[in-house]
Amino acid sequence: MRAVIAEDSVLLRIGLVKLLGMAGFEVAAEVDDGEALLAAVEEHKPDLALVDVRMPPDFTDEGVRAALVIRRRYPETAVLLLSQYVEERYAAELLTTQGGAGLGYLLKQRVADVEEFVAALRRVAAGGTALDPQVVAQLLLRRGGGKDPLERLTPRERDVLALMAEGKSNAGTAAELVVSESAVAKHINNIFAKLDLPPADGAHRRVLAVLRFLDGTP
Repeated sequence: MRAVIAEDSVLLRIGLVKLLGMAGFEVAAEVDDGEALLAAVEEHKPDLALVDVRMPPDFTDEGVRAALVIRRRYPETAVLLLSQYVEERYAAELLTTQGGAGLGYLLKQRVADVEEFVAALRRVAAGGTALDPQVVAQLLLRRGGGKDPLERLTPRERDVLALMAEGKSNAGTAAELVVSESAVAKHINNIFAKLDLPPADGAHRRVLAVLRFLDGTP
């Protein structure tokens, strides 16, 4: 698998190159701003773009804007965003493009947990999702009032959906909640039913459920 990295911190960029190499990626390009990132994606057509949220020249949302362009122009390229802080509105905005598949949004501190970070890289490159637990927590705190489709869910079903948003598998969710995988599967089926998600490809329904979790899309 081929990847491009957009990160203005030289030391972190060097570390990311090594981590992606460990994960089985060939790093086709390393850049430090949004324009260079778009040029690199156009040239190399990578499987994954690893993107810092804030980059030169303004250090605001350059990486996010570039990621949105990538999602529109190159839907076959998965995107994993890295951020210093929790900025959940960016996660919600990006997940509404291309059905949310092949997208990750993690805090930079997660890079230190090499095993988990490498698993997230591979999951996103394969078309899955990886949302930082702190982003998920912020989204839950932000909710309240109005007709929220998630109000139909029990507290345990919300827990399961939050872990799905982080990209956890059924086995990972079961381990996290200390329950059986069959119990998790039952909760997930209940989630699909309560969110009015018709029978379809299982992975696709998981993404749709996460989208409902993020923004309450009816």
